[in-house]
Amino acid sequence: MILLTAAVGIIQLIIAVILAVVALYIGFYIFGRITRDVDEQQELAKGNVAFGIVVAAIFVAIAVVVQSGITGLSVGVSKASALGLMSVDGLTVIGVAIIQLILGVVLAVVAIYIALSILDRLTTGLHEFEELKKGNVAVALEMAGVIIAVALIIQSGVVGITAALG
Repeated sequence: MILLTAAVGIIQLIIAVILAVVALYIGFYIFGRITRDVDEQQELAKGNVAFGIVVAAIFVAIAVVVQSGITGLSVGVSKASALGLMSVDGLTVIGVAIIQLILGVVLAVVAIYIALSILDRLTTGLHEFEELKKGNVAVALEMAGVIIAVALIIQSGVVGITAALG
């Protein structure tokens, strides 16, 4: 029984790492789509601290949301192991948990995109991404605050989904 529990834990860890890396990649990719006129990697390579702050905030935001989804996935895998990992019920529980995690990541990315779009409209006369290219740390901190705040709110929604599906 202890070996089975350890094996389930290792499987959960592997799945969590894979999904976290994929989620971070997707988040960075989507950020690149939002900032069409900016070469993110070039800005980071030249040491643009402002840009680094915003990218770090996106990674933290996605991690916050993914953590909630991973918790739901862990609960799902535990339930599935009790039902039989390869049984129809066990696979269904795992499938629902994975869908919940994916939904959480999608919600986070969409919410961050919408929040940044609204921020851009609210701050007329201030072009955030142009300011980031100039290295404006104050604007970066403003954007980072919005991104992390949205993630914390979305995290509550993912926890709610976990409770509803559990």
